[in-house]
Amino acid sequence: MDALTRLHRSLVGGDDEEQPEDSILSDTEGLCSLSPLQRIYAFAACLVCGLALMILSLLVFTRPIKFAVIFTFGNIMAVGSTAFVMGPQQQLRMMFDPVRVYATAIYVGFVALALIFALLIHDKLLTLIAIICEICALFCV
Repeated sequence: MDALTRLHRSLVGGDDEEQPEDSILSDTEGLCSLSPLQRIYAFAACLVCGLALMILSLLVFTRPIKFAVIFTFGNIMAVGSTAFVMGPQQQLRMMFDPVRVYATAIYVGFVALALIFALLIHDKLLTLIAIICEICALFCV
């Protein structure tokens, strides 16, 4: 049985056979009342909104502080969208895996720095440097 057929059967609910225990959606069954299809929809909506914010932030690129705020919130939404699929606990467990812990710490640190530089300090140069480092750290996560 190919992967698309298994995904369709698990989303529709017409399973003839048992799901494997290591399924990515099986861990989140008890956490929320969303069905697997609703979680996929929420993932897609959150990801699209995050990507839209990141693209729309380019319209205010000449204003680095507004750009940083919009881009960072879009970035957080896009990265956080996977919590709908695998659950927030599993996502955090994967982010803080010993292999990824340094990249995660750098990413979270630069997200915080970008928001601090943009919202509290109002320094355009430091904000742009933090955004560039945030983008670089995102590719390492």
